[in-house]
Amino acid sequence: MSFEHLLPPSWRVQVGDWLAEDTPAFDYGGYVVGEAERIAFLLGKGKQLAVLAGCPFVTEIFHQLGCQVEWHMKEGDTFQPIKHVATVRGKARHLLLGERVALNLLARCSGIATKSKQIKDLAVGYGYKGIIAGTRKTTPGFRLVEKYGMIVGGIDPHRHDLSSMIMLKDNHIWSTGSITAAIKQARSVGGFSLLLDVEVNSEAEANEAIEAGADIIMLDNIEGEELVTVARKLKDKWAGKRKFLFESSGNITEANLRERAIDEVDILSTSVVHQSVPHIDFSLKIQVPG
Repeated sequence: MSFEHLLPPSWRVQVGDWLAEDTPAFDYGGYVVGEAERIAFLLGKGKQLAVLAGCPFVTEIFHQLGCQVEWHMKEGDTFQPIKHVATVRGKARHLLLGERVALNLLARCSGIATKSKQIKDLAVGYGYKGIIAGTRKTTPGFRLVEKYGMIVGGIDPHRHDLSSMIMLKDNHIWSTGSITAAIKQARSVGGFSLLLDVEVNSEAEANEAIEAGADIIMLDNIEGEELVTVARKLKDKWAGKRKFLFESSGNITEANLRERAIDEVDILSTSVVHQSVPHIDFSLKIQVPG
């Protein structure tokens, strides 16, 4: 199986848009180097163990420029810098047309995959058996790549957009009047096939959401002993009466992951795996003919 098989038909169009954005008019540097056939080494650099992610996008970037990419490691593999991860062949000006677009994408996608793996491994090390998930706090226009990086890194990407799961947050509830009313209206149009995730801020709100039929109860910004107490109490109360999952979200980092990674919580969702993550440094070096 290949992660590339997850991608929708439109992803190649996005690649064309990225190339068009980077060279909207004349390619002055390309004029200088011309069209001599060259070989370039794609090197994974930086200072840390990293996960390679974003290969299909990089391959397509160079494909659209008439170049060929030979990967020397599999996507999802980890590597120590400095690593020769791929060889790219093509005309010099075409290699340079794709260079910065490819490196920027690979740096961001691999950074997300690396951080995702780090958080997942840390949680597993604490004995956590639930789901580690990202969030929808992604970059407009770049969500596909960022969600892809989460998947390659081994975590759940969470919902991809407003249409892929019903999530009712505080603004939905305040605007509707109550948790029960919001859930009822959402169910009337969402049907049976969409999960319904409701954000709550207290035990009382969680009880109301469970009673109204929510599939997932997001215990937002409830931490420490309160999180354990509320989750355990509600699981005991509704055992055999309602089926639901508890999700903990809000300010989850490596520093407090241990206290949040408890058996009573089924899902830990955090934007730390994709917001402000360190990028993985890559470079593309054209080889001088011998």
